[in-house]
Amino acid sequence: MLIDSHAHLDSPRYAEDRAAMLMRAAEAGVGAVLAIGIGEGPAEMHRALDLCREYNGKRENGASLPKLYASAGIYPHTTTEADEAALSKLDKLLAEPEVIACGEIGLDYYHEGAPHDLQREKLIRQLEIAASRKRPILIHCRPKDGTTTAWDDLFVILDEHWRHTGLGGIMHCFSGTLDQAKRSLDMGFLCSFAGQITYPKAQDLRDVAAQLPLDGVLVETDAPWLAPVSHRGQRNEPALVRHAAETLAGLLNVTLNELGEATTKNFQRLFHLPPFVGN
Repeated sequence: MLIDSHAHLDSPRYAEDRAAMLMRAAEAGVGAVLAIGIGEGPAEMHRALDLCREYNGKRENGASLPKLYASAGIYPHTTTEADEAALSKLDKLLAEPEVIACGEIGLDYYHEGAPHDLQREKLIRQLEIAASRKRPILIHCRPKDGTTTAWDDLFVILDEHWRHTGLGGIMHCFSGTLDQAKRSLDMGFLCSFAGQITYPKAQDLRDVAAQLPLDGVLVETDAPWLAPVSHRGQRNEPALVRHAAETLAGLLNVTLNELGEATTKNFQRLFHLPPFVGN
């Protein structure tokens, strides 16, 4: 089976066919999905948890839907809304058993948005909350083209405020260098690869992925965005995680089944989950 380790299932783009979309994922061999709880801002952080409670244990046309887990976090560009009420809400959400991760959180220097110093400040606050709840983190790191400043700042923060927790996390939609990947693995992170690993211009990323250990990787969709190359321009969804998995399996010289088994074990190990037995 495969696990989609990062999908925005609360997107309004699924409003008309969410159950059918999850059924397609199950039919494609996706056994679990981590639903990302950032919404359009802190006011919507709870929606991923709501979806877990709505769909877990349900069946569609007599078949089980994928197991859903949730995260909660404040995205870099909505840290302008990360007041004490929002941070308190995050703390309460992370106490819920279905909410297994804090994220996606991090630094984004690519887009114009929240000031960089504010992003760093609120990232540290969220790390403190995640540590207190013993939740791994989901990191978004996007530098400005041609620079490494976001990665440099991120590692400074993680070295000081996160490494000592031993909780690790996921480098979501990893697109960094081999050195950045190795530093991430050394800190207990898994590097997760999305549909962009299939893009013709992503050879540098494929070269990095090919050098990583099988026990250090995950696959994801980042749905509804980053559809794999064969579906570019279309809405992405968890069923399509297979495309990233097939590409990564080829790079690591394993079968798709071996890649699925390994990434499932990696996910379970990170989040201290029991062996997957279905819904």
